[in-house]
Order: sequence, then structure tokens, then C-alpha cells
Amino acid sequence: MAEVITMPRLSDTMTDGKVAKWHFKVGDTVKEGDILAEIETDKAVQDFESEVNGTLLYIGTEEGDSSPVDSVLAIIGEKGEDISTLKGGKAAEVVSEKKEEEKTDEEHKTEDKSTSIEKTNAEIPAGVEVISMPRLSDTMTEGKVAKWHFKVGDKVKEGDILAEIETDKAIQDFESEFNGTLLFTSVDEGEASPVDTILAIIGPEGTDVSGITSGGAPKEASKPAAEKEKSAEAPKESTSEKTETPSVDNASTERLAISPLAKKMAEDKGIDLKTLKGSGENGRIVKKDIENYEPKAASTSADKKEAVATASTSPAPMNFVQGEDSETPNSQVRNIIAKRLSESKFTAPHYYLIVEINMDKAIEARKEINSLPDTKISFNDMIIKATAMALRKHPQVNSTWKEDKIIHHGNINVGVAVAIPDGLVVPVLKNADQMNYNQISAAVKDMAGRAKSKGLKANEMEGSTFSVSNLGMFGIETFTSIINQPNSAILSVGAIVEKPIVKDGQIVVGNTMKLSLACDHRVVDGATGAEFLQTLRTYLEQPLTLLL
Repeated sequence: MAEVITMPRLSDTMTDGKVAKWHFKVGDTVKEGDILAEIETDKAVQDFESEVNGTLLYIGTEEGDSSPVDSVLAIIGEKGEDISTLKGGKAAEVVSEKKEEEKTDEEHKTEDKSTSIEKTNAEIPAGVEVISMPRLSDTMTEGKVAKWHFKVGDKVKEGDILAEIETDKAIQDFESEFNGTLLFTSVDEGEASPVDTILAIIGPEGTDVSGITSGGAPKEASKPAAEKEKSAEAPKESTSEKTETPSVDNASTERLAISPLAKKMAEDKGIDLKTLKGSGENGRIVKKDIENYEPKAASTSADKKEAVATASTSPAPMNFVQGEDSETPNSQVRNIIAKRLSESKFTAPHYYLIVEINMDKAIEARKEINSLPDTKISFNDMIIKATAMALRKHPQVNSTWKEDKIIHHGNINVGVAVAIPDGLVVPVLKNADQMNYNQISAAVKDMAGRAKSKGLKANEMEGSTFSVSNLGMFGIETFTSIINQPNSAILSVGAIVEKPIVKDGQIVVGNTMKLSLACDHRVVDGATGAEFLQTLRTYLEQPLTLLL
């Protein structure tokens, strides 16, 4: 019986293969182990061996042509055998049908697991609230439940942290906006669900929500009544332990009605809770009260927060065992980093410009600035300020490529790359050109600290028009970065190095720093990028020009 040979998948990224050379022609006798053809993949040209004996009856792809993986490449069988039913790609059709079946099964599974809100609106009983998987970032398509803080049967109050949701950018606390009993959860910890599908249901205790879920009664509904009562009592105690967080001021908040998340946010921001009036039930302080709070002045806890943030920067070390491989499942953050940076690298035509800066005057300027009361800025703060001012003079660099146009942004929003245990996030300083050194310093410390503790809000990582990545603190002198799309450029900042330089015809000791600018050539031409770096160089080598 004839054997259908399909185009093999010779690499994990291969989608189609090109036949570089056939070693046999139709009618030739082929033995197992013979090199049938040379296949060119997306990585290399590889010999492809025959695994069967017989006569080469049909060639599906000629030399120099390409065909998709799993399509008919050749047919080997007995001489004179009828293969008319196989030539049309029967094997490929079978594979395609199988994939279609798998896709359909997967869709059915997803449909069963994550019920659409629209399908259930008409069946919601009185007093019941259906909570959907929130869209916590503009690029989020599904969310993963990193942790549930309550389980079915627990009492939930407005402002309680219901769950921790892992998006494509970070893990965020998700507060309940309702009071009641948790009647149903659609996914377990570690599982994902699409945005806008049912995440949980809260309502009066004992309410039947099987009509909403379309998949029967909620989890634990079939437990004996006695067991239900027992499990309903126990969580109250454990929940309070789980959700309890260190207070801002134990003496002042002991009797204060405040949600755990609001308390944590207040602690991070150094907010005095005595000055706040809660908008929740019975005057309870909730998340939105903290978000709407406008600080009057920078608190003295900035250094303390910075120390805490620094302590949490290092990811947990991986254990090395000789001879044993290990695996780490990709987080949502890691997956989206891989996707976004691959898209950027392979769609935007990158080129790089490198310039060396004399930092002697910048060092003197920083010393003078830091001698002022309540002022402590870093070189990174100075670079961000100078970058923002240079972007004001070169708006082409502060632009975004679209298929039919280039968008020139009216605001200068600088993204600052921050390393976290899961990878990399880019919090954004909005209107950075209008901020002074102290404001930049405070904002960077605050957002970097919260990024490392996964406390950033989605809108704080959106809207950048230019990005800065600094590895100077690790002693890296020169490096290039991948553009953070939809930006058209990213600045890479190296370490300040003390070395001999020529000044006024004399060799003296100087402090230099290298900057590398990666540009998208579709938007930023070489001369434009060079002019931007010239302006930035002037600002850093002559810091007083920033005041002009």
C-alpha cells in the first residue's frame, strides 16, 4: 500500500519547507534510509531520509518550491499502484480535519469553562452580581487567577481583595465591589479565562446560580449540608489571616474601617489615613479613595520605601543541580515580553547610534543639587529630564509608525524600563518634560518600587512615546535595546567610567558615559537620530542649558 510522505516539521518555528534538491525522481526505487531530498527550513538545509521501501510514485513539491508543513511531499508505493486519491492532498486534509476537530473541541471546552456574560443576563436572580474577568490592560485578552483570597461559601464585603489576577503585564489585586456570599468561581488558581467571561458570582447565601453558569450548580454545591456549614465557618477565620496586611499605623488604623488593598496602597504611598473620608459602606475606605487622593507634599518615607523596594529587587535564586534539567512555566508577563519584543525586532527596521558623553559637569551639578534640603536625585533622573527636553526639540523622535501615517505625539511620556523577577515592565512618566528633578526622582522611585512588588496599575504602564533603559548600575558600559513599540526609539544608558580623555590638548582623567539610541528607520532617519543625540549630549555636558 502506498505511503504518503508529508512535509516534515524540522524546527519548532517552521511553518513551511522548501525543497532545495531531490535525490530521486519519479519511478526510482527508494530504500529505507536513503536521502530522499534536501529540505530548506527557516534555519538551515537538512537531509530528509526515507523511512519506507518502494518506488517513488509522486512528487508533490518540485525543486525550488515550498509547501506547508504536513502537506503532501511525496508518495512511495508499489510500481504501477493507483494513487489518484492521494495526490490531491488527502493526507493534508486529514491533518487539517484533525486540527479543526481539536480546535472545535478546545472551543467547546473554553465555552463550557468560561461562560459568556451576555448569554446569562436574562437569567440572573435578584440580588445576584455576576463578576466578569476584568480587562486590566489595553492589550489583555485573558487573565490568569494567581490566587483566590476567598472560596465558595465565604462572605465577601465591598473592598475585599477577591483575587489576584495575572495579566499580560503584571499581577494586580482585584477588589470586590459588592457585599454577599461567594456563590461560584469559574476557574481554579493557576488557570486562565478570557476577558469578559464569568469569573465569579456573588449574591445572597443559598441562591441557585446554576442557570447562570450553564454548567450545573457551582462548585461545592453537592456537598452535604453539615459539611457546607462547617466549610462556611472555617474560611472566615482563615480569610482574615490571608488578607491581613501590615498597617500604616497600628495605633491609628486599629479601629478604622478600611479594605486590605486600600490599606496596602496607603502604606505604599505614605498617606495619612486620618485625613481620608471613606466612600464605602459605613464610611469604609476603599481602593478608589486612595486612587483619588492627591498628596500635598513629598513624605519623608521616600528613602524608606526605596530601601524596601531595593530589598525586593532580586528574584529568588534558581537551584542548580548537577546533571538535572529543570523547567519554569512561563508567566503571562514573560509570554507577552516574548511576543511584543519579537514583533518589534522583526517588524521595525532597527539601527543604532552610539555617542560618548563627558559627565564631569553633570557630576558637579548633581552634587550641588543634592546639597539642597530634601533633595536627592540620581544620574538616571538627570538623563530622563534631559531626554524629555531633547524630545521637545526633536518631535520626530517622539512619534509612532502606523501603516498609512506617522503620529507625532503632543505629550512627551517617557517609559522607564524596570527589571522585575518575572522579566521587565515599563512604567511611564507622563509629561516628563514638564516635571522638575524632584518630581521625576519621586515618581521613578515610587513606580519602580511598586513594579517590583506587582503594585502598578495598568494605566501607569500605557501611553509611552519614548523609552529609557539603564544598565549602568550593573557596570555595563555599552549595550543596545529592542524598541518598546509603539515607540520609534529607545535610549540605552551605560555606566559612568573614569578614564583618560583629551581636554584642551592635554590628557586628563575624565568621567564618560556611552548612550546608544535604537531607532525605527521607518520613522526616524539617521540624521534625525544623530541631531537628537547631539542635543541630548549638549544638555548633559552643559547642564545649565536645561534652564534656558
